[in-house]
Formats: sequence, structure tokens, C-alpha cells
Amino acid sequence: MSQSLDLFPIGNCTASALIDRAGRFVWACVPRVDGDPFFSTLLGGKDSVDEAGRGVWAIEVEGAVETSQAYLRNTPILRTEIRTAEGAAVEILDFAPRFTRRGRRYRPLAFVRMVTPLSGAPRIRIRLRPTTNYGEQACYQTTGSNHIRYMAKDVTLRLTTDAPVSHIQNERAFRLEEPIGMFLGPDEGLDADVATIAGQMLRETTGYWRGWVRTLSVPLEWQEAVIRAAITLKLCAYEETGAIVAALTTSIPEHQAEDGDGRNWDYRYCWLRDAYYVVQALNRLGAADMLENYLGYLRNLVDEATRGPFQRTAELAWHSGLQRSEPAPPRPANGKAGHVQPVYGVGLEPVLTEWIAPHLAGFRGIGPVRVGNQAHEHLQHDVYGQIILSTVQAFFDERLLRPATEDDFHALEPIGERAFELHDQPDASLWEFRGREAVHTYSSVMCWAACDRLANAAEKLGLADRAEYWNDRAAKVRETIETRAWNAEEGRYAATFGGDELDASLLQMVDVRFAASDDPRMKATMAAVEAGLRRGPYMLRYAIPDDFGPPKTAFNVCTFWLIEALHLSGRTDEARALFEEMLGRRTAAGLLSEDIALDGAELWGNYPQTYSLVGLINCASLLSKSWQSVR
Repeated sequence: MSQSLDLFPIGNCTASALIDRAGRFVWACVPRVDGDPFFSTLLGGKDSVDEAGRGVWAIEVEGAVETSQAYLRNTPILRTEIRTAEGAAVEILDFAPRFTRRGRRYRPLAFVRMVTPLSGAPRIRIRLRPTTNYGEQACYQTTGSNHIRYMAKDVTLRLTTDAPVSHIQNERAFRLEEPIGMFLGPDEGLDADVATIAGQMLRETTGYWRGWVRTLSVPLEWQEAVIRAAITLKLCAYEETGAIVAALTTSIPEHQAEDGDGRNWDYRYCWLRDAYYVVQALNRLGAADMLENYLGYLRNLVDEATRGPFQRTAELAWHSGLQRSEPAPPRPANGKAGHVQPVYGVGLEPVLTEWIAPHLAGFRGIGPVRVGNQAHEHLQHDVYGQIILSTVQAFFDERLLRPATEDDFHALEPIGERAFELHDQPDASLWEFRGREAVHTYSSVMCWAACDRLANAAEKLGLADRAEYWNDRAAKVRETIETRAWNAEEGRYAATFGGDELDASLLQMVDVRFAASDDPRMKATMAAVEAGLRRGPYMLRYAIPDDFGPPKTAFNVCTFWLIEALHLSGRTDEARALFEEMLGRRTAAGLLSEDIALDGAELWGNYPQTYSLVGLINCASLLSKSWQSVR
């Protein structure tokens, strides 16, 4: 079986895993989404898992000839049915438990597999082969009468099961005559038999997800696609801290390459830009819980940014005990924000040192497999705008358990000052160029949005003087952009100040309300971007060579940006046709990765990609017929 991104994610906002079309766990990290891959065969470089393969959890049915898979309706619970030529059939239900218990959300680092014979006398073989230290070795095991412990570098997980433990340990084939349950989770005993517990968890997890989906305000058309995208965006949240990761994987290459060209990145971290787009899309569906949890993550980052490096060093020294004889260092009162990174760890970690995992060959053997991301060292000035754009709704939304206050506004003002200070300074851009810097129009527009939205929040709070102040700041940034990003010779905006490059992010000038879609300048820019970057149905981010050469695949979210632009310019029939094209490129799970081959034949890049799912939701909401049309 050739490796493919045709994978089904399951998860509970603590644990997540990817399951392939044979019903095998091929990717899952512990103890967090950015941790060591417990199931790592997705990046093991093998076309299939043979008897020497590691990093997989397979339930193999002897003589299997047909496999079908689908999620239980409105859940991330996966049902796999495997049939043999003789008519035997097996059902596998896979999920990560999530529900309310004792007044708290129960979402452990755990996976449940329920295996049921449907017909005939199927024989199955269970291969449970977790790895540790990024594929370097198999996990050490110990066994009990009804469990097996797997000791990885950072965590020990226990498999509790009512199947014969020796069958699993020895990978022995056996007749499946009764349903069996498997609970792989914390190293502790269960308080009832595994079948009872698994069944109860299945019912309660199903109830949780279907209840959450009922809170969504979905468009009339394409509801199934939107609901699946929304559920998966929620799976990309690390609920303990509020972080939202860009994708669940690392190092899926951006395109086919014999030896790899380095376009392999670790996306298991929280980019402030990506998270902004996620909460924006889910807000359109009414999912306030994701916004509220992410705002807690942002408040912690803003708090760190306004302390400054010397303050942080002093506090670290105090907490480490080096200066515990002194009182804790006081907080500064100058209200000045320091540098904000574009990306942080899910636990707010600022340092994401990038290194190569030597024991994993990569997806289809296309390395390298990267851990960490150098982008944490970058200057990307759009992040200041995305912090404020993510936060500003809290000043207006009465649904929230914690609406934003005047104190929150004043805490954000240093971020706005930083945006104003940097709006005309060079950075690495949202595309994270590693070898060059420029003043990027998108970054500057986001700095304008920071000032503009602070003015809106000030008006809501009745702070007339602050509203005037921030409106003045926004006007100054706008004047700079209109003067320096406008290329008079080309008759359009350029991607950089004083340049002539095209960049799909220019289409976002409408989305953040910097320009109207019918403004002549914007219409000329939209036309130029489409002409210069569209390749058949799909859009490039940019066409110029970057640090690794010219792009070889299209960027899925940019195609969705084009769909929005087509609709806003009156070409709605074209927009709907192109949207249907993109829906047709989804995996069997209904999802998209980051990139797509220019012929549309295959998805590439990390998966599932939040950017791409955001684009799907936004376009469906924009293009759908009104509910009023059927009432």
C-alpha cells in the first residue's frame, strides 16, 4: 500500500491520531501534538508496514478484499468495515474519548478501539508497535494479565483489553468470535471492564460532538463539508492552553521530489496568523468556545510581550531559585510591548529549535524530517495585527463568559504601538522567507488593521480620546501603504513596498477591509494576481523563486482566496465552479492538506491544514444560498 495523505484524523483536543485507509494508526504524538511520535510509520519511508515495520497500530483481517470507512455522523469517530472474499466482516470503531465527567471535561491522552465481528468467522491479527525518540527504537514493554505497558521517552501508556494479551504481544492470528475493546491511555487501571467502559465512552463522546455541532450556524449548502472542516479545526486545538496548531503533522513535503529539496516543515505549533484565521472562520459558524479559549492563550502571550526581555530574565532567575532571597521582580509600568514571535509552542514555549530526526526517512522516503521550526526566530510584523484582530470581537460579543474589559484594551495598546512602529519595516513575510527581507504589503496592512480595530474597540468602550488616537495612527499607516505599496507603472498594488512582485496575500486587503472589492485599485490588483499566479484552477502563493527554488505546487488557501475574490467581483458562477473543484480534491475524510499538485492529482504538505479548512468554511459561507430561500 503506497503512502498517501488519504487519512482520517481522530482526537479530543489533547490526543490526536491519523488512521489510513487500511484502518491503521500511522501517526500519533505523545504526550502532546508536538511531541514524540508514538505511531510514526507515516514518516518511516516505507510503502507499507511489513513484519519488521514499526510505529503502527494495525488490525489486520486475513483474506481482506474490501475496506470501507466513514465517520459517524457529526463526530470524529471513525468506523472502518473490512470484508473478506468468504463473506466475513469486521467493524472497527476508533475515537479519542471526550465528554463531561464530574463537572470537568474528560479528554485524556487516550485512544479507544472497539472491534466487532459482523458476519462469518473472521481471523484477525493485531500489530501494536509504538516507537520512541522519533522512530529510533521500539517502546519497551511490560505485561500484566489484561494489559501491556509501552514506555516511551516522555510517557508510559497502558493498553487495557479484553482480548488475549499474548495474542497481541506475539501478533498471533486468532478468530474474532466476540467483540473486543482496547483502551490505550494513562498508565492506570480502569474501574470497570473495558467493554463497559468503552461502550459508555463511545456514547458520551458521540453525544458531546453532536451537541457541539448543533451549536454551529452552518450555511444552507455544503453543510457536511463545513461540519467536517469545523470538527477538524477543533481537533487542531490544544485545549489545555488554548493553542491552535497549523497542522497535526511534521515534514510532509510540499511536492514530490526524488531526494527532497528541504520544503519539509514542522507545523505542530501555534502560528498566531493561522490561529487568527481559524477563530475567524469558526466565529462565522458561531463556535465561540474556540475563540474564548484561544483568547486566554493570547492574553498570556501579550502579558509576556509587555514585560520585555530583561524582566523575563529576572523572573526566570527568581523562579529558578538563583535569587529567591530577593522579592519577586516588579512588573514594569511603561506599557511598551517587546517582540512578538510569529509562532510559539502549544505550551507557550518561545524556543522551537529546529533539528533533523535521523531515524525517520520521511513520507515516501522524502526527507528531511524536521522537529521544531526556525520561524520562531523570524520577524513577521503581521502578527501584531492578528493578535488584535483575534481579540477585538471580545469587546463586542455578549455571548462570551469573559467579555473584554477596559483593562484588556489598555493591555492591547502596546501591541498596537508595536504595529505602528513596525508597519514600514522589513520582515520575512507571512510566507516566512528564510533568505531575504522586504517591507511586505500584507504585513503593513495587518499593522493598519491593528490600529483600526483598536479604534473600534475604544469607541465601543466610550474612550473617545483613545479612539481618536488610534484612528489617527491607522490613517498614517494607510497613507504609507497607499503611497509605497502602489506601483504606478503596473497600475496595481505590489507585494512589497517599492517592488513589483505579485503575492496572493494581496487579495486579503479586502477581507480585512483595507480596500473595497469594487475600488479601481483593488480591481486592478485582483486581475493582476489572478493573471500572474493562477495555474488552471489553482493558485500559487507567489511565482518568484524562494530559498528553495520556484514553487512547484499550488497553495490551497490561496485558491480559496481567489474564489472569494471572484465572487466579490461579480463572477459568482465561476467562484462556485472553482469551489466545487476544490471540494472534489478533498480526501475521503473530507479534508485538505496545505498544497496540491498543479494537475490536481495529489495533495502535498502537512495535513490536515487549518488554512485550507478555513478557506473551505469561508467560501461555503460566502457562496451558499440563503436559508431564506427555502423558508
